Amino acid sequence: MALALDLAKRINSLSFNELPNEAIHWAKIGVLDYLGVTLAGSREPAPRLALEALGTPAAGAAALFGMDRRVGALDAAVVNGTASHALDFDDCNNTFGGHPSAPILPALFALADEAGASGRDFLTAYVTGFEVETKIALAVHFHHYMKGWHPTATLGVFGSAAACAKLMGLDDERTATALAIAASMASGVKSNFGTMVKPLHVGHCTRNGLYAAQLARAGFTAGPEAFEHKQGFFNVFNGEGTYDASRILTRWADPFDIVSPGIAIKQYPCCGSTHPALDAILQLARWHKLTPGGIERIDAWIHARRLEHTNRPDPRSELDAKFSLQYCLARAVTDRKIMLEHFEGDAHRDAAVRQLLSRVHVAPYTTEQFPADNHFGAEVHVRTTSGETFTAKVDQPLGRTSANPLSPELLKEKFENCSLRALRSEQVTQLYAATQRFEELADARELSAIIVAPAQRARRRARVAHA
Repeated sequence: MALALDLAKRINSLSFNELPNEAIHWAKIGVLDYLGVTLAGSREPAPRLALEALGTPAAGAAALFGMDRRVGALDAAVVNGTASHALDFDDCNNTFGGHPSAPILPALFALADEAGASGRDFLTAYVTGFEVETKIALAVHFHHYMKGWHPTATLGVFGSAAACAKLMGLDDERTATALAIAASMASGVKSNFGTMVKPLHVGHCTRNGLYAAQLARAGFTAGPEAFEHKQGFFNVFNGEGTYDASRILTRWADPFDIVSPGIAIKQYPCCGSTHPALDAILQLARWHKLTPGGIERIDAWIHARRLEHTNRPDPRSELDAKFSLQYCLARAVTDRKIMLEHFEGDAHRDAAVRQLLSRVHVAPYTTEQFPADNHFGAEVHVRTTSGETFTAKVDQPLGRTSANPLSPELLKEKFENCSLRALRSEQVTQLYAATQRFEELADARELSAIIVAPAQRARRRARVAHA
């Protein structure tokens, strides 16, 4: 049996009642985090430019987050998908090597806005798409990642296609076709990290996954062996001998990836590869009351694969700064925290931070520092001008796995801080409450109604008053 069809049968065998409680718990956290970071990201230039480049999209049912407009589902998916990743604040996953929710949820919300969906069906589709993309990642990593592909996009398109096919109720054959179509829509290279193209990768892949499912529903055809063919996804994107497709099915739902290792919720609005070192240096800064002027040298070690795209000693833009380990460490010492505002406007040119940058030195860690299978650690040494040396070591950042989660209080604080950039406080309160009972919703459109409807009512009142 072709892999796409085998996957389709597993996709369609999943039901809400068979999902473990932990999967629903983490899916609701994923939805909450997605809503917050997407609303905050909607204020950034990238999604606005993505919308502008579409011309004048026709009105439709799907909400544009933070823009008080509704357009067609495909247009909403690409714009909201770009917004979800614009701040690089969205969740991660260790298996995936990227951001698992952003490729799926913009398409699902757009689809649900058009056709309606219960909270249960929505969450089931989300967990399903998450499982598909992460298990495919298990087959191709980490050669796929190191080759230069951006897994969030190249693998996320399969998560989007699977989730949308599930929510549409496509049969096995058409679900398999959606996955096969998605194989020809996969794209995204890491050379574009630190620019607007990185979040566009997400907008592009979530839209393409939805489009693949729509095409399959309409009767479009695709190669049934799109994955395993000699010129299929595995051989073209990875290369012969660099993947193990058997891992997809043997590890299917055992456990669900959304449960373990789980969703990594970011504490800081910058590249996740900087987070373990940030945890370490913030500990030192607080414990020892470090100040930039009292530091002679900072040394930091992170995994070589993560250093490859974060070794940026002279960031030239706010987006570039998100991927600069040196900037993030210098900023953490200077401000004793990392905030959204540190990656806006000219913040990366801050004089105090720039003075410290030249004293920050980074390198890949060795197996003497961390075990070979630990890809998420960091060690930081700070030498002061008075001759003291302080050291901190972090095996993995807080929130990186379900076994080391952020507290409910921190999750809510992040959601509120992000959402208040686009919504009024009463909307934020309503939206948070709705996510907490998401599985009880008869119609998932309740969430987009909270986001968009108040602004629409205000416009209607203004028109009436003017008349």
